[in-house]
This record gives sequence, C-alpha cells and structure tokens, in this order.
Amino acid sequence: VKVTYVTNILESLRQHGGITIDEDLAQVYTDWLVEHPFDKGKGWAGEPWAQVEMPVSLELAKTAAEKNDKALVIICRTAGEDKDNSATAGSWYLTETEEEMIASVTTAFERVCVVLNVGNIMDMSWVEKYGVDAVLYAWQGGMEGGRATVDVLCGDVTPCGKLTDTIARAIEDYPSHANFGSDTANIYQEDIYVGYRYFETFAPEKILYPFGFGLSYTTFSVETKKVVMKATKSGAAQVQVTVKVTNTGDYAGKEVVQVYLSAPQGKLGKAERELAAFAKTDVLAPKKSCVMKLSFFLDDFASYDDGGVTGHKSAYVLEAGQYLVSVGTDSHSAEAQAAFHLEEQVVEQCEEALAPICAFERMRPDAEGKVTYEAVPTRTYDLSARMAERRPDDIPYTGDQGIKLVDVRDGRATMEAFIAQLSDSELLEITRGEGMSSPKVTPGTGGCLGGVTEGLAGYGIPIACVTDGPSGLRLDSGLYATSLPNGTLLACSWNLPLIYQLFLLEGVEMTAYKIDCLLGPGINIHRHPLNGRNFEYFSEDPLLTGYVAAAMCEAVDESNVSCTIKHFMGNNQEWKRHEVDTIVSERAAREIYLRPFEIAVKMSGVRAIMTSYNFVNGLHAASCYDLTTTILRGEWGYEGYVMTDWWANMNEEGGKSSVRNLSLMIRAWNDVFMVDSDSATRQDDGKAALEEGRLTRGEVQRCAMTLCNYLMHTHAMERLVVNGSEFAKPETFDLSTMECVYTLDGTQRWKTYPMTVKESGKYAMSITYHADGPALAQIPISIIVSGHKVGFLMVKATEGATVEVTVPVTLEAGEKEIKFVTTSDALKIDLVKLYH
Repeated sequence: VKVTYVTNILESLRQHGGITIDEDLAQVYTDWLVEHPFDKGKGWAGEPWAQVEMPVSLELAKTAAEKNDKALVIICRTAGEDKDNSATAGSWYLTETEEEMIASVTTAFERVCVVLNVGNIMDMSWVEKYGVDAVLYAWQGGMEGGRATVDVLCGDVTPCGKLTDTIARAIEDYPSHANFGSDTANIYQEDIYVGYRYFETFAPEKILYPFGFGLSYTTFSVETKKVVMKATKSGAAQVQVTVKVTNTGDYAGKEVVQVYLSAPQGKLGKAERELAAFAKTDVLAPKKSCVMKLSFFLDDFASYDDGGVTGHKSAYVLEAGQYLVSVGTDSHSAEAQAAFHLEEQVVEQCEEALAPICAFERMRPDAEGKVTYEAVPTRTYDLSARMAERRPDDIPYTGDQGIKLVDVRDGRATMEAFIAQLSDSELLEITRGEGMSSPKVTPGTGGCLGGVTEGLAGYGIPIACVTDGPSGLRLDSGLYATSLPNGTLLACSWNLPLIYQLFLLEGVEMTAYKIDCLLGPGINIHRHPLNGRNFEYFSEDPLLTGYVAAAMCEAVDESNVSCTIKHFMGNNQEWKRHEVDTIVSERAAREIYLRPFEIAVKMSGVRAIMTSYNFVNGLHAASCYDLTTTILRGEWGYEGYVMTDWWANMNEEGGKSSVRNLSLMIRAWNDVFMVDSDSATRQDDGKAALEEGRLTRGEVQRCAMTLCNYLMHTHAMERLVVNGSEFAKPETFDLSTMECVYTLDGTQRWKTYPMTVKESGKYAMSITYHADGPALAQIPISIIVSGHKVGFLMVKATEGATVEVTVPVTLEAGEKEIKFVTTSDALKIDLVKLYH
C-alpha cells in the first residue's frame, strides 16, 4: 500500500511532547544503522522475518539508566504472503542478540516495557525469565501505527485490546504442531480442539496468556445480574445475559465482556467451553458503571454428527444434558453463572459433504477428560454421481437478440434470455478474469472480470475492478491509499462498531478509485501460530472471526462495493500452499474452518468469495463441488460469485492439478478463474471439455448468470450506463489522443531514451513487456523521467508471453529522458505508449 506518510514509534515519541527521549541513545542507533541498513531481501517474499539487532551491552544500558527512568525495548518481525514463520531464533523465538538486549536492559532499569511490533504471536517465555514489567502487542498498525502505539504507551489512551489467540508456554504445546508444515498433507488430527478449545479442555496448565486476555491501566469488575433462556417466535432458544461492568480503577477505559458456553460431552465429545457472545463497553470513567445485555442462540452451538453416533448422521445436534453459561474477560477466568438442561434436539439436517476420503484418527476426550483418539468417518457417497445428477439444464442458444444486461437489471428481460444470447466461446470468456495491472480498469490494480472482451462488452456487461487487500488498497501504479492495521490487530479490538466505522471509509476510498471488489478480508483460522498469513487473519476462534468479517463486509457494502472473504477454505500454512492437502473431518470443517465464512455469508450478505490454493480432502478448493455448491450455495443460500485465487490449480479426484483445468472449476460452480492477460486467447480445457461433453453449456451458463447478477448491481454497471462502453480504456485518463510511441530494445535495463512532452499534465503510460519466469514472480518497475521518479508499478513474470499494463504519470512539458529501473534481469520492455 503506497502511503503519503507513515508514523513510527521513535518519531511519534518525539512528537508527543509530554516525555523526554534519550537523544544520545537514539544517535547510537542512528550511527549503527549506517553500517547495518535495513535488509529488504531479494525477490518475492524475500525480506527476512527479523532484522539484525544492535547489540546492547550492560554498560550501555546502565549509562542510559542513569538519566532515564523507563526503558522501551522494541522487537520487530515482518509478516507476509507465501512464507511461514519458523520455530527458530528471529522468527518464533528471540535471537541471541535480542535476548541479551532484554537481559541488559532489565538489569539496568527498574521499569521496562517490551513492545512487539509484529504480525503474529510469538514465544513469550522470556517475560518471566527476565522479569519484564509490561508487554504491548502493537502488531502492525498501518500508517498510523507508530502514533497509536505512543498514545497507549504515554497513557493518552488506556489499552483495551484482548488477545485473539492463546499464547502457550511452548510451541510444542499447540495440538496442531505435529501436523504443520508438511510438503504434501496436513492431517487435522486435533479436530475441533483448536486454540483455547484444546487448552481449556485438556491442558490449562500450558496456557501462558489465555484467549481473550488483555491488561489495562485500570481495573474492572464484571457482575452477572441475570441469565435467562427464552424461546423466540421461531422456536429457537435464546440465552440472554445481563451484566454490570464497573471501572474500579483510577483511569478511564473500556472492558470486553465475554460469554462462554459449555455443552455436555454426550456421544460426540465437546470442548470445555466456546465463545458464545461478546461486547465491549464504551469508555467508563473511574468508579462508573454500565449495564450490558448480551445474547446468543443455542442452535448456533449445536455439534455436527458426521458419523451418526447420536442417531442423526449429517445433522447438527444439541445433545441432551446440562449447558453451562460462563461470563468473564478471558477464556480461562470466566466463571459459570447459570445452567440449563436440554433434551436432545436436531437443529438442522444436512447431507454429507466435504467428507475426507482417507482414514485417520482425531482427538476427543475420554471418560476422564483425557486425550484419546477415534477413527474419523470417511466419505460414503459418490461425488461424481452427485455432480452429474445436479447438473443445471442448458438454456438453448439464441444468438444476439439485442438484450443488454441493463435490460435485465431494469426488469425488461430475464437473465435466462440474456445469457441465451452468448455463444460457447463468450460464455467461457466471462469465466476468465484478467490482470494484474490490466489497462481496462483503474491502473495498477489486481485484476478485472466481467465484460473483458469486445464481444462481452457488446452485450453491455461491465468490467469490474478488483484489487488487494486486507490492509488497504494495493495500487501498483503509484497511486496513494490508506494503509490499515493488520487483520489480527483489528480483531484484537473486539470492537465491532469501530471496525464498521473504519470500513465505511474503506468503501468510500474504493469508490473514489473505481474499485468494485476488495480482495479481503482473509478469515482463515489461526490453526497454528507459525502460519505466515496469520497477520492477515483474525483469530483462532470462528465466532469472533465471523463477526469481525461480517462487520467489514456490511460496512463496505454501504458504498455499493464489495469485500471478498477468503481463502475458502483451509489455507492454514503458506509453505507449499499450492500442493498441500488439508485433511480434515467433516465436523471440524463445519464447526471451525467453515464457520467464519458461514457467519459472514448469513450476517452480511457478502457478494464475493475467493477459494484457496490448497487441496481440501483431495480436491483443490477451486474445483471442490461440495465446498462451493453443496455447502456454500445449497446449505447457506449464498447468492454472490466465487473466484479462484490468482493462478490457482484445479483437479478432479486422483487427477492431475493444473491452472488449465477450467472445466473442473466451472463444474464446481466456482465462477471465475483469476487471472490471465487475455480472456479471449487463454489456453485451457474449456472449449475441448464442452465439445467432449465433460462440461455442459448449462454449467457454464450457471457461472455466467451468477457473475452477471453481481455485475449489474455494481458501480461498474452504473458507469457503463452513464458513460457508455469503457472497454479497453483506463477510467482515470482519456486515451483518445496518442502522443508518443517508444520502442525499447530491452537489452539494457537502465538505458535512457529521449522523450518529448508537449504539455504539462496527467498522462497514461502503456507499457508492453515480457518476462521469463513463473507467473507468480513479481517484478517492480520504477519510471524515472529526467532524474525524477514519476511512477511505479508491480508486474508479474509472463513465462515469455507479451503483456500490456497501464500506469498514471504526471509530467512537465519539455524535452525529457526516460528510463525504467527494475530488479529483474528477465524483464524486457518492448513498447511504451504515452497518452494525454
């Protein structure tokens, strides 16, 4: 995310005004950095997780302590895509230099606070070892992160965040640790016992800091006034909890009330407790109180019987017995406040779906509450037969009848009549998105979909623009955007109204840049602390994750733009993410890993979902029918569209994985493949599959109708109706008058070329290039005009194919020189066009 500024902790401390900074010590660091500059690494995901830390001797620490009464130790870690953390020094563990620094500082100073400027939780055994007084997880706070951290450190704001993960005493204590990081398959042997569900059930002694925990500068009492269970009009049982929260300390602050439900063990086995409801107070002045009412439906906490042990196979069941309601401020200290006895109830009868095909054992409690294992039920149905039986009927081809998509939107024609006009080739084209940095939409964005060919555009199908990301708009064109806090930090607020307000503004920014769909939020579960993508995701708990996602999606939708919840599902490690198989029971999939997506779909009306790269029980998510059709559409009633992740593989069971298996994606009702440089010329198996009967016209039409239903309710549709066809024209600039064309030989990356700029102003620069290398490789290009950087964009390697991208630049009139600076020897620029 390109920003106009960014705050850091040191400069924000200097600007605060109410404190004194040891500038002599700061200069020591400044001088050290001259010989130890920041290491950016090389290539995609190349930046190291930790930078080399300056050694701090006991002598240096004592010198600082002679004139300062407090010490801040700041530990930093990078986070990013396509690379996991590791159980090594400089990642999960402190480095030797970092430990020595903390040892020196805690010896010299009486008051020490360690600030963790990190993406994920990390080992914290050193807190007790060195007697650290306070620890602040600052996470990665976006462009205002430094200033926000200082607001908390200096007491302008009382900290009120809560952990969204359990921090255990050792990495080996996490039940997923033995089945994480494989090249081929991760068996989810811990089943539903993820995070605090495991620790509270089997190993509370291994908890260092519990889920939901967080200290404050003040203290609170939480008094449960009433817990009642009522039947609603629909007949569902609702539990209502009334609490009184009092600020018993000396500073104003906020508290998070958390309600947990404990179900009877029954025949299925249950976690000791699971989060059922939460709410955050407004700011309470010292000695002031407020009354809060929280509620939840018991039906939402039914257990899924994937083996039929209750007599209700493939059903959500509330087993008979006592249900305890506990209230508190974290998962460990919450205390039981009420108990209700229920008779057995079948909440929802489903059909077996997404069941594993290979046998393995999963964790569950024995009669004494200790860990034991049981066989996981494997699939009992024929998936191929299910798909064949449920194929949609073909809509007979009519050819062009003059019906435009706006006619469908305005009720003058049916969607079926509109889609009947499209030929087989046009239907296949609409299932292929284009990008990255497509010249057909806002420059530098992640891709586009819809009317990406002239034929499709002729039917009045608009082109929707999509771009990353989870922490703000990624615009690889040099355009500025707002850098947001990372996903974990947002969730640690436990403040849904605040998150909603933030993403209202994100929707406004998307609209201003003519971006229709944001590729985020990521809502996968923090199954293991070393997953490199955890910084982007929210929590180990599906309820909290789902509610945060729903708030974001609802807020963005207020501007009639969309979030894309991802990665659907099981993207719980980055290593070998295209090859690794998520082997999980149907119960764990539904109760843990699918649950956040279900909540977001049902609560927010989300309109876009992205499937993940990994296999799920033998099938790539992008071609997994049970995932995208049986459960998502059939059970949840989802009406939006589904896209693949960028350059995802597809397969059929036992078949070869390939990005070319478009037919398998379409059969699964995954609507759009993302991305290719040209939808019309893309080489895949779609045409052959139609001709051979492996794919039906009705299946392709189903995807086309889903996407068109989305497109006709977007700003892209409004722009098309108002402005007419914008096909192949960047919306930011008028490309009607070509000013200059330059042919570059590409043999010298930094060769300078003459250029005449007739008048000052904004221009669009079209760059045609090719680059050897895999499609996922990303290449930065800086555009330098007469010594000044006027533009930047990130492009991808093309495996030798020629690609055109467009970037906005602002130029002054006159005779100029232009050059392109890049880090890649593979990049060859063939042609540059400049438009005014």
